Amino acid sequence: MPGPGSLRGLAPGSGAAAGASAAAGRRKKSWRQLMTIVLAAIVLMLLIKAFVVQVYRIPSSSMEDTLLTGDRVLVNKLVYHVRGISRGDIVVFSGQGSWGTTTGAPDPAPPRNPALRVVDDVLADIGVYSTQTYYIKRVIGLPGDHVMCCKNRKVTVNGAPLDETSYLFPGASPSDEPFSVTVPAGRLWVMGDNRAISDDSRGHMFSGFPDNGTIPENEVAGRAFLIIWPPSQFGDLPIPATFQQAALHAGATGGPVLQVAGAAVSAVAAFPAAGVAAVLGIPLLALRVRAGRRARRRDGVMAQVPVDDAGAEADRLGPES
Repeated sequence: MPGPGSLRGLAPGSGAAAGASAAAGRRKKSWRQLMTIVLAAIVLMLLIKAFVVQVYRIPSSSMEDTLLTGDRVLVNKLVYHVRGISRGDIVVFSGQGSWGTTTGAPDPAPPRNPALRVVDDVLADIGVYSTQTYYIKRVIGLPGDHVMCCKNRKVTVNGAPLDETSYLFPGASPSDEPFSVTVPAGRLWVMGDNRAISDDSRGHMFSGFPDNGTIPENEVAGRAFLIIWPPSQFGDLPIPATFQQAALHAGATGGPVLQVAGAAVSAVAAFPAAGVAAVLGIPLLALRVRAGRRARRRDGVMAQVPVDDAGAEADRLGPES
């Protein structure tokens, strides 16, 4: 029997059990931290796709040689909240309110059930699923512009001829068919760079399509500004110099400029995709650093967590003819 001043002995194996329990607790907490980081990365990716930039795959040759079939382009969804649409911009837009699907039929109506409609809207915003058909073309005429072809074998905007040699498909004529259109308010005249095969505003001037084949400004999803794949095509998509002519601005109203949070939004909209991801990734980085410090204090090891690339799953544009 131990004396009154002696220590009572521990039960056999109780120390090992306590150590195993503490280790299990640490592993459980590490898994929670890992799941938090992964979920934060997924949410960040979806927010970027919904509101900042989104990847689109070019499905046809209607924009050659600027964009080739299979190219992946980044589309800036913020830019037109900061400035109006400009002539020469390459834009992605929905066929709703203009061309409909590639067969000319209207896009499917949204679900009647309000809950399903909300789900459809959310999935479309994050680029997971959409019933709408999307096209990609170059803006030639803004609201109020008089666009016509061909004067001296050139397209003219408000009487000013466009020098399109820098972006038209080599050897292509500006248009094989004549046209003369004054662009209605709130709409745009758009054309493909490969004019011989592009099914653009010219091909939708008749057959019951609204407003002489023009498209609504409010159906523009964003501006294509960077080719990211394949590496041989990598590069930006600037506005050609011919659209900077002062004579073009006669008679055009242009798109409205919506000021959203002033310079802060302008700065984000002007960043390339890597810059946007870096700015928006600061909170995630801070979370990872804090989690790593805690893990090092406990275990001396920080788990390496792979983060999915927001551009790994490219959204397809509606197939074009």
